[in-house]
Amino acid sequence: MLSRVFARSRPAFNVARLQLRTYASYPEHTIIGMPALSPTMTQGGLAVWSKKVGDRLEPGCVIAEVETDKAQMDFEFQEEGYLAKTLVPEGTKDLPINTPIAVYVENEGDVAAFADFKVEAPAKKAPAPKEEAPKEESSAPAPKKEESSAPAKKTASTPKKAAPGERIIASPLAKTIALEHGISLREVAGTGPNGRIVQEDVEKYIESGAGKKTGAVASAPSATASFVDVPITNMRQIIGDRLLHSTSSIPSYLVSSDISVSKLLKLRQSLNTGASDYKLSINDILVKAITVAARRVPDANAYWLQEEGVIRQFKNVDVSVAVATPTGLLTPIVKNAESKGLTAISAEIKELVSRAKINKLAPEEFQGGTICISNLGMNNAVNMFTSIINPPQSTILAIGTVSKVAVEDVAAEHGFSFDTKINITGTFDHRTIDGAKAAAFMKELKTIIENPLQLLL
Repeated sequence: MLSRVFARSRPAFNVARLQLRTYASYPEHTIIGMPALSPTMTQGGLAVWSKKVGDRLEPGCVIAEVETDKAQMDFEFQEEGYLAKTLVPEGTKDLPINTPIAVYVENEGDVAAFADFKVEAPAKKAPAPKEEAPKEESSAPAPKKEESSAPAKKTASTPKKAAPGERIIASPLAKTIALEHGISLREVAGTGPNGRIVQEDVEKYIESGAGKKTGAVASAPSATASFVDVPITNMRQIIGDRLLHSTSSIPSYLVSSDISVSKLLKLRQSLNTGASDYKLSINDILVKAITVAARRVPDANAYWLQEEGVIRQFKNVDVSVAVATPTGLLTPIVKNAESKGLTAISAEIKELVSRAKINKLAPEEFQGGTICISNLGMNNAVNMFTSIINPPQSTILAIGTVSKVAVEDVAAEHGFSFDTKINITGTFDHRTIDGAKAAAFMKELKTIIENPLQLLL
């Protein structure tokens, strides 16, 4: 009997067919496997079942919510039938793609037959027996062991503690275990040669409970500690893995600039005055400014594609906008920003951000992008910060808060006046864009922001 693993048709998924001959005693049925709801998804979590056993299934109906590597998404079923059995409970994490999660049947009357249905694990092959080498036959009698009245030699030294001021001798593994458990090696008696402390000595010391009496720092929290353990979600795990990969594999460097936004703020105020159908934010205008600068210095708007042996410079500018959500950071994309005006960019960002915060973005709406902006300017305490590149992108720009800064002004009464500035710090991939090019990009960005009418060019 054939069983099929189904997934959504958008994006494209592989459909695996499994031969399950051991289920011949059950009515005709289909195994539903964990779908791949994003191009980078290798495993996921079953967050919520939207259908219960016995419910009718139709093409396009949502049977479950699946936690992917970046969001919690609807799993839309594409066949007609009835849900006969759920094989994994809600909240199950780290299920590899195509892992059986449910069973559906075409006839409603077959549902009851699957009440006790279980997927059998594939049988493991028993290891082949080792062939013993044939023993050589010999007519000669085996030599007798010489008996000795001398006492047997000791296999280990007498346990010995290091005296105060004496050098402690211990194996590397013994040192590691002691460090992990906060144990002072001076309290451990060594049984190795010359009193050397080995792994077994430390383990016996721990089992004896004597380690609790030492003054070393314990690895476990104290009885009076107050804390909350927050489970690591699949999304947070993926974010952690990718950021670690980025920081450990990309030769990144920083270029920072303080930029006047006095004219930009006046332009924003003028555009928003009397407007009822839109309200532009500083971030909306900065997205457009970054787009113009990226067109002028395309080295910053590029991918490092090592496997293909190329640096891909884009003519279009897809701006990833970092958004903090309750479950983690997402980067919805304003695609083809170079061809859009400020009002279109503003409306698109608002719509994407609203759906990002409730995990309703499709994978293609947050995966990709050619350049990224991360704005913490709404937090008045953040004057300057740095961001981590999202590979294969080469540039991410960190936007600080707006602040008043005293600048020299010989025409002013006291020789200075105040200007409104922000700090923008770019993180660049040195494999793709050299320092001189990054400086040229920041110069263009500064020129555009300080002369915002250039956005019209």
